[in-house]
Amino acid sequence: MKNLVTKSIHITWLFLFFFNCLHAQNLPARWDELTAGDWPKALERSNQTCILPIGILEKHGPHDPIGSDLIHVREWAARATKKEYAVVFPDYFYGQINEARHVPGTFSLPPRVVWDLLDATCEEIARNGFKKIIIINGHGGNPQLIRYFMQTQLDKRRNYAIFFYEPGTDSAYQKKLSQLHKSDPAGDQHAGERETSTLLYLRPDLVKMDSAKNESGVNLKRLDIPNVYTPIWWYADFPNHYAGEGAKATRELGQLITEHYVDGLVEALKAIKKDTKTLELQKEFYDKVNHD
Repeated sequence: MKNLVTKSIHITWLFLFFFNCLHAQNLPARWDELTAGDWPKALERSNQTCILPIGILEKHGPHDPIGSDLIHVREWAARATKKEYAVVFPDYFYGQINEARHVPGTFSLPPRVVWDLLDATCEEIARNGFKKIIIINGHGGNPQLIRYFMQTQLDKRRNYAIFFYEPGTDSAYQKKLSQLHKSDPAGDQHAGERETSTLLYLRPDLVKMDSAKNESGVNLKRLDIPNVYTPIWWYADFPNHYAGEGAKATRELGQLITEHYVDGLVEALKAIKKDTKTLELQKEFYDKVNHD
């Protein structure tokens, strides 16, 4: 009888052990899919690391969906966190997109609102226990905003750090990219071959390839003032809000680009989760700024 009781206890313990392991493996990465009871486990497993994927809502030529940038960051984060866990903030599409206000579907907020919302979002992510916020971006008009925003984070003491992931490159990847790429790389900027290819890999159901030639993505070069920047440059060059040749896109190219991005993000996640220096150096900086 004693042996049966002991055996029963062992079986129960093993069941609970495997159940807990399975539950840990199935812990959702998306913030909005976690329960409140999951929160401590998510903070621990992520090492207090949260990904903030920033997309945008704008026209992507005549063939790609308006939410292309949002789809990209959503998919990159989902695929990366299956390999290296972090919590992923829900869909965020409040970036800089003033240059597309003349085309349907663009969601463009006032600049001050964009800035304040990004700052408040990071503060709220931190209030929920995260010490490391990793921004990933899907929109070409956002990097300047993001970098300046991050620099201004040093204006006051904060108990969290922000990181901006941008994929690197190597000769092997560049060689494969060149082999698969069909259009002129210099003109392949927005809804062109590369971006359409990644969508053919991620969400082929949303791409209308038969419409890719309905508008021109050629640079019109309507403004030429050497060594001078003006904000109307994009509209001057690409009034159709389309730059490139989406009709030349292939799923194979999209897979290469996507897997390269995701692999790099996984490595960045691992490094950031292990990192202790950034927060230490921030504290040292703040202490010197506030030495009085």
